[in-house]
Amino acid sequence: MSDRHFKFWPDHSRQHLDAPATNVFYNLEVSARRYPAKPCLVYYDTPIGFAEIHDEAQRIAGYLEQRCGVRKGDRVLLYMQNSPQFVIAYYGILRANAIVVPLNPMYLTQEFLRCAKDAEATTAIVSQELYSRIEPLLDSRELERVIVAAYSDYLKRPTNLSVPDFIAAPRVELSRPGVTLWGDALASGLSPGPLSAGPDDLCVMPYTSGTTGEPKACMHTHRTTMHTLVASMRWFTVQPELTMLAVAPFFHVTGMQGSMNGPLYNGNTVVLLPRWDRIVAAECVQRYRIASWTAVPTMIQDFFLNPNIERYDLSSIRRLSGGGAAMPAAVAQRLLQRGITYYEGYGLSETMAATHINPPDRAKQQCLGIPIYGVDSRVVDPATGDELAAGEVGEIVTHGPQVFLGYWNKPQDSAQAFIEIDGKRFLRTGDLGRVDEDGYFFMVDRLKRMINASGFKVWPTEVESLMYQHPAVLEACVIGASDAYRGETVKAFVVLRPEWKGRTEAPAIVDWCRENMAAFKVPRIVEFIDALPKSGSGKIQWRELQDRERRAEAARSAAAERGGSA
Repeated sequence: MSDRHFKFWPDHSRQHLDAPATNVFYNLEVSARRYPAKPCLVYYDTPIGFAEIHDEAQRIAGYLEQRCGVRKGDRVLLYMQNSPQFVIAYYGILRANAIVVPLNPMYLTQEFLRCAKDAEATTAIVSQELYSRIEPLLDSRELERVIVAAYSDYLKRPTNLSVPDFIAAPRVELSRPGVTLWGDALASGLSPGPLSAGPDDLCVMPYTSGTTGEPKACMHTHRTTMHTLVASMRWFTVQPELTMLAVAPFFHVTGMQGSMNGPLYNGNTVVLLPRWDRIVAAECVQRYRIASWTAVPTMIQDFFLNPNIERYDLSSIRRLSGGGAAMPAAVAQRLLQRGITYYEGYGLSETMAATHINPPDRAKQQCLGIPIYGVDSRVVDPATGDELAAGEVGEIVTHGPQVFLGYWNKPQDSAQAFIEIDGKRFLRTGDLGRVDEDGYFFMVDRLKRMINASGFKVWPTEVESLMYQHPAVLEACVIGASDAYRGETVKAFVVLRPEWKGRTEAPAIVDWCRENMAAFKVPRIVEFIDALPKSGSGKIQWRELQDRERRAEAARSAAAERGGSA
């Protein structure tokens, strides 16, 4: 393990972190006792106090136990946008000694079902606008109990902020066996039994594509979850008096830890936006003196591209942070001219958010940062596991207290995700990187086949599998294409069935994809070709298509430069 990075360690912090060895729910109990009347959340100008969040989480836990039959270690699906109900449900599930299974609200019925079956979960807490997607699963008995929440229930004060229609929509009175409205679950007034889940019991299982294309649930304990939620607050010396903005989605570990669990542990007030809106975000920064938030670079770019941004008082902003994609150097420089540093970090669902963060006083641009508390990260030869010298490119492997136990019910995939080095169990990230002479890590490329579109990880094999359901598609191969805004976007090469040639166009395929898969997975570009390149064994050579695309992009870029200099 190299110690080069220690000389750049934050001056205020020790190199070791003693995270509490408690159930994550206990963080809410402590904050509710410390700051009972202080707003935990501000939701379109409606404040919701720590004590209120704690009380309602307890009541949700009581309903889960006594009416839904949830027992210790059961998995409960959580399927909604950022909202007060997400936070309350998350902690209610933990209070019931159960395991949170957060799902992407962009998932459609079949994607939800696949995760529900994999997690062996029969109880779900969902938002009203998503209920129609999972209602068929009640009919087929794949789900047994569902609690349905209307976001508008927590709009209790007038606001002049622009509220999205799906947030303002009034509660729909649903009545069918197995379905309970959120308000009725709270009104039942049921109390849960003892809190018995300990630090080494499972806490949350976020889904990731891991090292192959099929989504897998990452098993995180209360201990692994506690480490990163405390670490992010400690790294940046976040004081409880600072107000934060939550725009990163809570179902993903970045938003879950940096914008929900960390601030709740620390006692910060969080201004909550379920849907990104740069105008509302700017208004909230000014109105609530927001000091920081975590977001992917595309959100930060969009925020400052607001033509009216100079009308707002943004002087309260102390830092912006995030990851998932590199912040373009030109944008980072423009932020610095405003006195704002964007701190990049690096982590995975398998590590419950960050394993690397840039030091607050010594950040490098377009850099993953340095390993944080207790983390041993190395760059190794992917074939041999031998550590490489500074500057050499290899696979990033990580050992630390936040690394997951493995993938739920997938022992073979779990075994393949780890490598032993010097007697330690290291996670193979599948990312290619290098370390500089100072011990800072930099991303170079991906060993695994993945597309990163605005921070959303898209697996080509999953998209291809769905596209094969289209009657016109004979073969499909999905790659990543450069996109000025998203970083990468999804492109599909399609071979049409003979009877469909001339009968359909690329936009029609794109429209079909929008109806059958989550929006972030939809190919933005579809190109018809006569045949896909294949190996002698018949395997589609996706790398050949990817290389062809990169060459075409380089040629277009060179032509544009020649034209610009003419």
